[in-house]
Amino acid sequence: MAEAATQMTPTEARLDALSLPQGGWSEAARKDALARVRAMSLPDRRDEYWKYTRPETLVQPGAVPAALFDNDEAPIFGEMNRLNIVFVDGVFDAEASDDLSLEEVSIERLADTRSDIHWARDLYGVLEARGQDPVVRPLAALNTAFATDGVLIHVTGKPSKPINLTYHHRSETSDAVLHHVIRVDAGAEVTVLENGPAAARFNKCMEVDVADGAQFHHVRAQGRDHERRAATHLFARLGEESTFKSFTLTANGVLTRNECVIELTGDDAVAHVAGACVGDGDFHHDDTVFITHDAVGCESRQVFKKVLRNGATGVFQGKILVKKDAQKTDGYQISQSLLLDDDSQFLAKPELEIYADDVACSHGSTSGAIDEDALFYLRSRGVREAQATDLLTLAFLAEAVEEIENEDLREEINGRLAAWLERHRG
Repeated sequence: MAEAATQMTPTEARLDALSLPQGGWSEAARKDALARVRAMSLPDRRDEYWKYTRPETLVQPGAVPAALFDNDEAPIFGEMNRLNIVFVDGVFDAEASDDLSLEEVSIERLADTRSDIHWARDLYGVLEARGQDPVVRPLAALNTAFATDGVLIHVTGKPSKPINLTYHHRSETSDAVLHHVIRVDAGAEVTVLENGPAAARFNKCMEVDVADGAQFHHVRAQGRDHERRAATHLFARLGEESTFKSFTLTANGVLTRNECVIELTGDDAVAHVAGACVGDGDFHHDDTVFITHDAVGCESRQVFKKVLRNGATGVFQGKILVKKDAQKTDGYQISQSLLLDDDSQFLAKPELEIYADDVACSHGSTSGAIDEDALFYLRSRGVREAQATDLLTLAFLAEAVEEIENEDLREEINGRLAAWLERHRG
């Protein structure tokens, strides 16, 4: 009985295994986040927003080992002219990274900024904390409290090339906690790329503040590793006439949970969030999106497509909240799955909550198999069944991929999808 009384809760056990970084401008935000984690507790299957995804391996004290795989595929975005920043098992790798200097951009490591005054002090943990209402996101608060590295990016103009964050997984038991903060000043524009598996277990948070008239473009590729477990969080706040566009490609991985929380706080802002997911076998992928319209004349789009086979599972939870003064809102949400066998499943929870009366909002969710008529048409013209299936699958994913504005990036993503489908043909 005494032993049972002293047994730690899952939240206490996870916190006990971590060390809170001390000192510097982020200390107050970290302590506040830690207090919020303790008040919320880490997620379990009883939580409404986790009923489709098992969080146990994301919250237990140690990471589940993830085997390393040889991969002869060329690094994604590797041929592009970009500034490359590399993290290995959650730690910045200076030798593998480019020099952190780019015109009209300031880039620093989170781990290096220990003074009491820094521009990121006004943002670190701020957007994450705002994103806890009305739905709590304890893994994001855990990240704010215990993040050990990341980058702080301040964009003052229009840099000539994208910033590429590359993650490598080199240890079977690595447990990475990264936190990035990005400020895009009024009228500025930047493209941020992300790729790689990062670690055996990965908890990443990115906070993005997009000022009036600014543009933020984000393309992320999660793949090349079969056993990773990842929870990512993207928090954004948009000013007047600003633009935020984010696309994620996910391939492989045992468990991936991508959360995106966006506030449109300035009139005529635009926010697009899209994703293409391909999964085979022991694969669980969860996109959870919450977009709040709190200004006049704003536009939001959520476009998610998932291709699943051999028992893979896809989840989509997307919400559009329109506050009472957010008139002339244009909100669109679509989530669809293509099930390539009878063993896979797609679980969807689309939501609209509208308090304004002059809006145009819609949502839809469908799940189905390959169109047999279209497949027959292609085969009747000499296309082999496997190739015809791949062509129809790429056509299904196209609406999500088209959300990427840059043509070169679209071609790169389409090429990766085609290669994945070829490798996984039945």
